[in-house]
Amino acid sequence: MQIFEVLEIREYPYFLTIDVSDGEVVHDIINDLNSHKAYLLVDHDTKRIWTYNGINCSLKLQVFGRISAGMLKLQLRGFYPIFSMNKHSPEDPEFQEILNKPIGEGRARSIDKSDFPAQSVDLPQKDILIHNPRLNKALEKIKDYPSIIGFKRSFLIVGGTLYSDEEVMESFLKDEKVILEEVKLGRLNNGFTFFNDRNYSVRVIVSNHTIQGIELYVPEYENLPIIRLKTPIIKEEKFSNPGNIEDVLQAFQIPDSLSDEEVVANDLTSSNKDK
Repeated sequence: MQIFEVLEIREYPYFLTIDVSDGEVVHDIINDLNSHKAYLLVDHDTKRIWTYNGINCSLKLQVFGRISAGMLKLQLRGFYPIFSMNKHSPEDPEFQEILNKPIGEGRARSIDKSDFPAQSVDLPQKDILIHNPRLNKALEKIKDYPSIIGFKRSFLIVGGTLYSDEEVMESFLKDEKVILEEVKLGRLNNGFTFFNDRNYSVRVIVSNHTIQGIELYVPEYENLPIIRLKTPIIKEEKFSNPGNIEDVLQAFQIPDSLSDEEVVANDLTSSNKDK
């Protein structure tokens, strides 16, 4: 496994990569101490290029890392497809397998200034296209991504619609299990929206070059109230307590006669309705 770190520089081409070999296994490089960095991993066993962005990595480095991954793929003649480690939870077996792979040499090389064309004064202008994903498919893809350790999601935005998480009792007859499901709060207003009421961390979910959704997270250690809609449930003991079937059958019986008090009450109700 080869590992390359993505670096930002002050002049054109504004980024490059360096070979990282100061470790025996991948976990020596990709860890909490380097959570502000972006890496490219070239696995010559599976012929894959993996991108990895630390949880505190800047957006600019993440963009540079994705461009560098494409350049590495061209360097390797297109035989190495690109995958994202960030799509997997750190507890995922495939994620752990990558972390435990030994670091070694390979035919991939660092990307430096010589890999870029000469800087042009007249930069070509290109149109920016933003595709609107299908709502149901976008929500399914977003659920595939792991949650962020140390944070809780406050809002989710898909196609201009704002969602929050609702606690739903999935099962209670055997083991009580609560899951979070997206509940639609409403659409965003026309114009622009600032989310300046919290110290939000923003995660953008991208699939096939299309933004699927934008998630706003808040740190777990900040005891700030966030929207949590509770779903009413019937407690298990309501079903498990023994009862008398005779009481149930009696409730469906029509009495042969009514008491005088019941007759008077019914007459008063009828006369009020006639008025």
